[in-house]
Formats: sequence, C-alpha cells, structure tokens
Amino acid sequence: MLQPPGFSQRSVLTKLGSMVYYTAEGELWPAADSLGSGQQNPDQQTLDQQTLKQQTLVFLHGFGGGSSAYEWSKVYPAFAAEYRVLAPDLIGWGRSDHPVRNYQINDYTDTIIEFLEKTCEGPTPVIASSLTAAFSIRAAIQRPELFKSLILTTPAGLSDFGENYTRSLFAQVVSTPILDRLLYSAGVATSFGIQGFLEQRQFARPERIYPEIVEAYLQSAQQPNAEYAALAFVRGDLCFDLAQYMPQLTVPTAIIWGQKSQFTGPEIGRRLANLNPQAVRFFQQLEDVGLTPQLELPAVTIGLIRRFLLALDA
Repeated sequence: MLQPPGFSQRSVLTKLGSMVYYTAEGELWPAADSLGSGQQNPDQQTLDQQTLKQQTLVFLHGFGGGSSAYEWSKVYPAFAAEYRVLAPDLIGWGRSDHPVRNYQINDYTDTIIEFLEKTCEGPTPVIASSLTAAFSIRAAIQRPELFKSLILTTPAGLSDFGENYTRSLFAQVVSTPILDRLLYSAGVATSFGIQGFLEQRQFARPERIYPEIVEAYLQSAQQPNAEYAALAFVRGDLCFDLAQYMPQLTVPTAIIWGQKSQFTGPEIGRRLANLNPQAVRFFQQLEDVGLTPQLELPAVTIGLIRRFLLALDA
C-alpha cells in the first residue's frame, strides 16, 4: 500500500501473525531532542523534549473492501513532528498477514490489545475508525490502562440497538459458499468494485475520490487471502450491538460522525454517546461528509483531532 514520505514499514508479531505498521523515521522527521529553537528556558525545553519522546499516537483503520492504514495516511503525517505515530494494517488487511480463518470479533479486540502492549509504553491515545473504533471501545473496556483517550470516527457495531445487519439481502448473498469468493474477486477486488464501494459506502461526494485512493484500496483488496477478513465483515460475522458496551466505557472519548454516513447515521451516534456522557465528552457531527472524514476532509479531521487531544488530556 502507499505510504507517506518519511514513513517506514515495521512489523510486530501477534498471535495471528505478523502485523505491519508505519512510523515516522529519517531526516524528514527529526528526533524530539533536535526540535528546540534555542529560545526556550533550558529546563522547560528539556521537559518538553521528554514529553514528546513519551507521547505516542496510534491510528487504526476501519473495515471494507481493501481497507488498510492508507485510510489515515492524509492525517497521521501532520502529527509526526510532535508524536511517535504508529499506523498499523490490521491482521487480514493491507500488508499484514492474512491467515485463512473465520475471523471473529475477539480476533480484533485481542489484536488491538496485543499491538498496544508490544509497541506502546503507558496509556496511549488511540484514533480509530468505524467498526474498528467499536472494537477499540471493547478493548478499552477490557484493558483501560492501555488507553489514554479515544478519538473515534463513526464508531458503530453495525447491529446497534437491536438492528440485525445479517438479515440484509447483501449479507445473506455473501454468506453463500463459493458465491461469496466469486463476488469478492469480481465485484470487490476490482477498480470498478472499489470505486463503487467508496462512492456508495464511504464518501458523501464522489468527486472527492481521486485515483490514488482507488489504487491504494485495490492493492490491499488484491493481497493473497484478503477475501477472508473482508467476507467476514460483509457477512456480518464481526457485527455486534455496541449499545450493550457503551455504559462500561471509562476512557475519555471524543466522537466524530459524518452526517451522510451510510447505514449508521448520526442519530445512532448520538444515541450511543448519550448512553455514557461521563466517558463520551465530545460528539462532533460533520455536515456533508460520509463514513471516513479522514479521507474526505483530512484537514478538518486533523484540526478536530488536535482539539480533542488537548481537551481529553485536560
């Protein structure tokens, strides 16, 4: 998948396989100890540098045909001069391993926890999208000490408040053996299929989709065995009712929700947020935006993340 200048690829071994992640390295992003202007009080400058060295931001992509860390690639470089940025491809997606298995919810909640344990020191702000954001809420309930804060775009379990996604016609069709892989190879893992998915599922305005986005999603969708995680998602194997978990959340949280998000509109988001106003401190609706504001309006998303990082840390 495409990666921004100044970022390199690393990996960490998890129970499900090797998990690739992207992090800033090299001359483009100098180390924290070279960032001082020389005009600060020396003691304050040392303190600021130590703080910078300790701060990590983790960006977790959502699910869909060809998803990967590319989803956040227009956002996370904006934080590389200030934070240690980690943007993984989740297992089954992007350049990470694609084990042949029937993926379940615990596969992803456990992997999120394992990734944080192996790559971060102390509580870490986690920024996550869509279904993965919902998984992150469950992970934060299990292991709150790993999470400093959550900043989530459109967190939804896709079966919230008793809705049953698996009853949809598309989910039932994709559950048909043999036909499911045929539909994936012919209808998802193609430029036409990716373009259609982005237009119908993720973006409010099709004109905001440019060729690089389609190419990045296509590269991920065409990885060997990429269909296993993708089909588990579209079949509904990974869906759950997030409303049952929201009251248990204790980690400070901010939610960003695209007003034109397909299947899960902002009214669902507000209902979820209202289940736990002590933890969910901010709910920001974005007009004329779909499921992934980080791709559709990255500059606005960067501004909101900066605002919420400060506010949730107060």
